[in-house]
Amino acid sequence: MTAEFQQQIASIALLVADYDEAIAFYTQKLGFSLLEDTPLGGDKRWVRVAPGTAGTALLLARASTPVQLQQVGDQAAGRVFLFLQTKDFWRDYRQMQAKGVHFHEAPREEAYGTVAVFSDLYGNKWDLLQLKPT
Repeated sequence: MTAEFQQQIASIALLVADYDEAIAFYTQKLGFSLLEDTPLGGDKRWVRVAPGTAGTALLLARASTPVQLQQVGDQAAGRVFLFLQTKDFWRDYRQMQAKGVHFHEAPREEAYGTVAVFSDLYGNKWDLLQLKPT
């Protein structure tokens, strides 16, 4: 790949039941930034949140069909779906716990780093992860 043309994953669509409750969870409980909230007509919006201002963002996509509604909170069939990497695991773990984020387990040390599984407001599983220096 040449330097003139590089690709990246800009956004990942995440099904949500309600835009505003999802924005509140990600910004208030996880400390994400609201990057964009643009009306698209009707009740549809283009909503992007991210843990910073650069890198991959979540595109909060409100479920609009019965099939989509069934998938809210289960986009990875019960497996960990997303990985929130941090440089200070214990700071973020304690802050998230204090804000009521549900962790499924106590933090554990793995060969690759410190990790604990938590759920978002709909039940999607995430890893909070601090990688070991390489």
